[in-house]
Amino acid sequence: MPLELELSSASVASVRTPLLAIAMDEKPGAATLVDLDKALGGALQRAIEGREFRGARDEMLQFSGVPEGARRVLLVGMGKTADRPGALRRAAALAARQANKLGSGEIAFHAGILDEKSVEAVTAGLIAGSWEYKDLKSPPPEEERRAPLARATILADDNEATRRGFAAGQAIGTGHSLARSLAMMPGNLCTPEFLATTAREIAERYGMKLTVLGRAEMTAEGMGSFLSVAQGTPQDPKLIAIEYAGGKAGEKPITLVGKGLCFDSGGISIKPAQSMEDMKFDMCGAAGVLGALEAIGRMKLPINVVGLIGATTNMPSGTAANPGDVVKSHLGKYIEIINTDAEGRLVLADVLSYARKFDPAVVIDAATLTGACVIALGHTATGVFGTDEALVGEVIAAGKRAGEPGWAMPLWDEYRELIKSDVADIKNSGGRPAGAITAAMFLKEFTEAYPWIHLDIAGTAYSETDLVAIPKGPTGTPTGTFIEFVRGRLT
Repeated sequence: MPLELELSSASVASVRTPLLAIAMDEKPGAATLVDLDKALGGALQRAIEGREFRGARDEMLQFSGVPEGARRVLLVGMGKTADRPGALRRAAALAARQANKLGSGEIAFHAGILDEKSVEAVTAGLIAGSWEYKDLKSPPPEEERRAPLARATILADDNEATRRGFAAGQAIGTGHSLARSLAMMPGNLCTPEFLATTAREIAERYGMKLTVLGRAEMTAEGMGSFLSVAQGTPQDPKLIAIEYAGGKAGEKPITLVGKGLCFDSGGISIKPAQSMEDMKFDMCGAAGVLGALEAIGRMKLPINVVGLIGATTNMPSGTAANPGDVVKSHLGKYIEIINTDAEGRLVLADVLSYARKFDPAVVIDAATLTGACVIALGHTATGVFGTDEALVGEVIAAGKRAGEPGWAMPLWDEYRELIKSDVADIKNSGGRPAGAITAAMFLKEFTEAYPWIHLDIAGTAYSETDLVAIPKGPTGTPTGTFIEFVRGRLT
């Protein structure tokens, strides 16, 4: 059930709610909360003066048994607030998670004076913190159940600017939730067909044009690279294209491309059994495209956007591609398959070639592409690859605004030597050295017709541990980066 949200200009002392969350920076003060502090018997001021609460990032302190107004008051620390929207988004997510744990059912959120961007951040944060994937869990016994967070009130002036921020935050939060839910679904449910169905629902909601190619259509198109990955699975692969025409007719679209490996066993080059279940997350790039288009459609942005997804599973079978096979790509280049577990680039090669059909202004692809990127950057930053420094900077800035940090990686011609083939135009793996870079170099071979950026989200699309503000599992990356890049092109 989606979170019900509202703006309210009620005072922090008068609001009646099971839980009132108050976000404070690292130098907290109670001067603006005098009436609330009276209701708390001065406990708020004492906690701050006694350094029981210092406002450090993610620090929390709860007061219970308040006689008037809010039944519980939760202080949430934001730490240093050089990036106030980012700090507010995180604090709101943390507060919403706490509300879920407490079973409060409702929450009110206060952070002083909020402008448009701040309201947007709080709204998106509350939605992120309230998100849970319980679709496949049996409910606990009735006596053990806690009320899920169903309603949230943001205490802010109700004016045109805050309403704009509120609407944008709802759109962004909904897009992120969609991406995270798709990623969390097991591979037997989130199939290529299911991704196509989800795309169809988005297209119908917002009047977008949808094209879906299956195995037969891709064979006719000559997509031998994509189909080599799909030849070991009985599931019909899907190339999904969604066209959002919010801008001027004939204006070149921003094209977002996502890798959609609904499950990746590695194929004949099969992966180790340990943690292979996480390979359901190999479609997070595709989830990001769908989440971004959901948000863009809700916001009715005046710009043209195309979303492209290459969806399949990579399975070992008697018909699966073998290491050493050579296939012909949609662009016409011949590819030697060195490692069938380097399958994402084989799918994306044909999708990136197909992108020429839309005469894009720019193409940004996102993929959980290489373990090498995780070694290079860990789970903190997305690898950003491109040859246009200005465009790389634009994408990194978009990721920063979205709370999805990226880091520029080299894409020098010298790395091309590592993927030269003895029998074909190119090979799909250059071995362990510079693995994330050679994967990006491979993709670059199919992108000469337009400006292009590649995002390697292998380390940032999902987490194996709880991240405090959000639980372990899918993070929603790169949904926010996609949305902010598109919005950035409007200014």
